[in-house]
Amino acid sequence: MAKKTTEVYHNSERSTEARIVNLLSLMTLQEKVAQLGSFWSFQVLKESVEGATSMLDLQKAKTLMEHGIGQVTRIGGATNLTPAQGARFANEIQRYLTTETRLGIPAIIHEECCSGYMARNATCFPQIIGLASTWEPDLAEALAAVVRKQMRAGGAHQGLSPLLDIARDARWGRTEETFGEDPVLTATMGVSFVRGLQGDDWHEGIVATAKHFVGYGRSMGGLNWAPPHIPPRELRDVYLYPFEAAVKEAGLQSVMNAYNELDGVPCTASRELLTDILVDEWGFDGVVVSDYFAIEQLQSFHKISTSKGHSAQMALEAGLDVELPDTDCYGDALIDAVHKGEINEALIDRSVMRVLRHKFLLGLFENPYVDAEAAIKVFDTPEQRGLARTIAQKSMVLLKNEGNLLPLSKDLQRIAVIGPQANNVRHLLGDYAYPCHIESLLEMTQGGENVFDIPVSGTPVNLVENFVPIEPILAGVRAAVSNHTYIDYAKGCEVTGSDSSGFDEAVAAAAAANVALLFVGGKSGLTDSCTSGEARDRHEINLPGMQQQLVEAVVAAGSPVVVVLINGRPLSISWIDEHVPAILEAWLPGEEGAAAVADVLFGNVSPGGKLPMSFPRDVGQIPVYYSHKPSGGKSHWKETYVNLSNKPLYPFGFGLSYTTFAINNLRQSRVSIAPGESVEISVDVTNTGELAGDEVVQLYVHDEVAALTRPTQELKGFCRVSLGPGEQRTITFTLEANLLGYTGLDMVTILEPGAFKIMIGNASNNILLTGSIGVSGETTNIEATKTFISKAAIS
Repeated sequence: MAKKTTEVYHNSERSTEARIVNLLSLMTLQEKVAQLGSFWSFQVLKESVEGATSMLDLQKAKTLMEHGIGQVTRIGGATNLTPAQGARFANEIQRYLTTETRLGIPAIIHEECCSGYMARNATCFPQIIGLASTWEPDLAEALAAVVRKQMRAGGAHQGLSPLLDIARDARWGRTEETFGEDPVLTATMGVSFVRGLQGDDWHEGIVATAKHFVGYGRSMGGLNWAPPHIPPRELRDVYLYPFEAAVKEAGLQSVMNAYNELDGVPCTASRELLTDILVDEWGFDGVVVSDYFAIEQLQSFHKISTSKGHSAQMALEAGLDVELPDTDCYGDALIDAVHKGEINEALIDRSVMRVLRHKFLLGLFENPYVDAEAAIKVFDTPEQRGLARTIAQKSMVLLKNEGNLLPLSKDLQRIAVIGPQANNVRHLLGDYAYPCHIESLLEMTQGGENVFDIPVSGTPVNLVENFVPIEPILAGVRAAVSNHTYIDYAKGCEVTGSDSSGFDEAVAAAAAANVALLFVGGKSGLTDSCTSGEARDRHEINLPGMQQQLVEAVVAAGSPVVVVLINGRPLSISWIDEHVPAILEAWLPGEEGAAAVADVLFGNVSPGGKLPMSFPRDVGQIPVYYSHKPSGGKSHWKETYVNLSNKPLYPFGFGLSYTTFAINNLRQSRVSIAPGESVEISVDVTNTGELAGDEVVQLYVHDEVAALTRPTQELKGFCRVSLGPGEQRTITFTLEANLLGYTGLDMVTILEPGAFKIMIGNASNNILLTGSIGVSGETTNIEATKTFISKAAIS
């Protein structure tokens, strides 16, 4: 049994470094290797926990924790435990480690937290692409702060978010988890998310884990894990950019490798990525964790390894510290490789020291326990639900509003509510929401045997009803309208499949209504029935199943039609855009999605979201994104495709409002800047309409002449402002000269002298004001002084 000793590592008054060195000196090879491994929480959970005084299976615990353990995988996200049960279970695991192992080293418990803490009773926020559509970094920080409080209360210490992949291919299923196509938007939102999750006090903080490092979202064919083809400068200027910003601007403490390879080298085994760039260039001082099963895949998937020990050697030498979700290569195979002289024990020591540093940083040696009975007090409170509703409201993007059909009157006599998304709460959730992920664990069975040995006794784990209270959109519409408004509901069809037997009912409802509200889209998750989410990639991006035909049939009925998209990725909806007067993109709006959608449709809130990703007209345009090079984005010399426009249907940064805005009076504090200096760029924004609303002012630049080709437009700043009718505010951007740099011929970041065009607008294709700023001096290496994010102020 471990007991408190006079050893330095137990003395909180000694430096963290001294405690690490002392503890490492006491550890056997087996104890060191154990710190680099993990196990699934349910592997030590009793088969039945209802009414049990203890949930920990001591025999299984002895097998898996004899020498300690580095991490425990997902108590909240891989079991059916309530917050109080999960917290008690976490305490039992920590008590076993601290009292029944020789050195008493507590574990780090990690969880998923893409759109909120992935656990029962935890607040389910809009999926990340919806959060990105708010263009409001403070909301990302506020969301992550809620996650931090809930995870800490439940006994967790590390969150596997944010996802900083740049997504420019809507076929890829995980598009919904990203902040979109632009590195600056992704960096800005991602930095705020990291700050909210890690907090200001590590004893209350959660280690943020940026993923997937790197290029994961640019795969061939939009296929999950497929190799991307990314030139080295584009890799740095676009795909590495948000990760570097998170490390340098927010003190990011963990990175997760990507599954894919880059030019023949799997990211799991890339020393260039995990050590040369991340640690040596950027100064990262945290822990690199493997994406689930990625180390073993060096042998089974990438075919560059001959054994588990060989895979462990490759990953360790690259700089990968911890194997998740359970111990495979970083177990006996690693120990055997050391004994055979194939792996230097110093590599293990390096990673163990990084792991121990986090455990000391988090205060786990002083107090690894939580107040289990108090846990529920910070789960899904009214204030947290209010934040979820605000984010959902602000995430919605009005794509079309012909004739100002929206907002609708609450006193309409008859409204038809149609579509597979209208009365299904499951379809409001993103792929990393708790019910969706539990579904995927339960799907991984063989012949009825639960291969993950997940305890499913007691409360069923696969029902949304056991998650948090969620209402369907149909209920939200009914609550929003007057008592004398008749709501006629017809599903019409399912999300997928070829059954159109419900069309007649839907068409009849639409024909008799003052307006038909059509709720269509996809189902997000990881199971075979899902149309978006991890490993749910699509070769086309039209509405799935019979939904396009349902829209066409309802439009033919003759009543005004509003299409609301409940979906996790940009869709190809050219026909809908041509024939439907009003279109609202609501993404996957989470637990408060029903109320938020109704708020927007009936005018309680004016939509102000902007697209974080371009909508293609057709899948054949992919990749289509705004920041292409001068030779890109068009067919030279004829401009367009033979049979299709070369422009996106809806461009990056686009989004309408129920009111109108004027942006004018561009002024600059100076006309020339040198490296290290900045310029203030101000504009006036006026609400020229009759309703309150939000506008997102966007700052773009273009390097007029450079040594290497540069994008025609690059977002460098943005600011969302709320204005009442007739109200005017001033937006001032502080544009740093070093934000104008790029990766030069020598593969370092340089700032060149010359002229830069300044563009201010409310969408990438709607530039309203232009100016110019000169950069003086010589070409300068700014690798050590680069900046990533512009500040914006409202006055």
